[in-house]
Amino acid sequence: MKTALSIAGSDSCGGAGIQADIKTMTMNGVYAMTAVTALTAQNTTGVRGVAETTPEFLAQQIDAVFEDIFPDAVKIGMVASSGLIRVIAERLRYYRARNVVVDPVMVATSGSSLMKTEAVSVLAEELFPLAAVVTPNIPEAEVLSGLRITDEASMETAAKRIESSCGCAVLLKGGHAVNEANDLLRQNSRTIWFKGRRIDNPNTHGTGCTLSSAIAANLAKGFSPEEAVGRAKDYVSGALAAMLDLGRGAGPMQHNFDLCSPFAGEKSV
Repeated sequence: MKTALSIAGSDSCGGAGIQADIKTMTMNGVYAMTAVTALTAQNTTGVRGVAETTPEFLAQQIDAVFEDIFPDAVKIGMVASSGLIRVIAERLRYYRARNVVVDPVMVATSGSSLMKTEAVSVLAEELFPLAAVVTPNIPEAEVLSGLRITDEASMETAAKRIESSCGCAVLLKGGHAVNEANDLLRQNSRTIWFKGRRIDNPNTHGTGCTLSSAIAANLAKGFSPEEAVGRAKDYVSGALAAMLDLGRGAGPMQHNFDLCSPFAGEKSV
């Protein structure tokens, strides 16, 4: 069985972060492992608190995984500080990690900030060169490229700039009022569009985590970046289209059913 390591923060409500990655990797047929960068107190409406792991302990977690079950792919999600980023980069270089997917989580879906300002440049300098693909959304791509993105033409320009400066493939996720749900993969100076449609589903907590971990799972199984992105996008679209919602706050079994639920995307795996 192929394996994948998620290096990310824990989401106490289970809809994003490490918990989303485990569910998604499992549903996409790989064995999921984790190295926790931070504990968060959060739900679908916001982040209430963050407690970071120390760089030393994060390194121990990564070593424990690589020394026993070498991952076929690595997904990196929420990493709030430059010290943690440097430790991850150093250990991944040491082990010559392959199929690295970096989701530059800067702001939660709820709008809460998840990355310190000084860590953004360190992320691009240290982790992007190790990545097979990075997966920024529109606001994140604006920060990384220094450009204002208002349409698909500016998406292409921003993706080209990120690819050129960081030396890796870029999946620039659409939406955010720029287009329906069309994503752009920029790889080896080629631009590939993945067309989608906006699905009216309020249960979008964990969308980015789910997409990036599905990409990592498919890279672990031997698919090319283009194929992995296509399969991951189909998985997320299927999960959203399932429209599973158990309500909110009305009883022990009635909570928002996040898109990364193992049942939500079952038909599209």
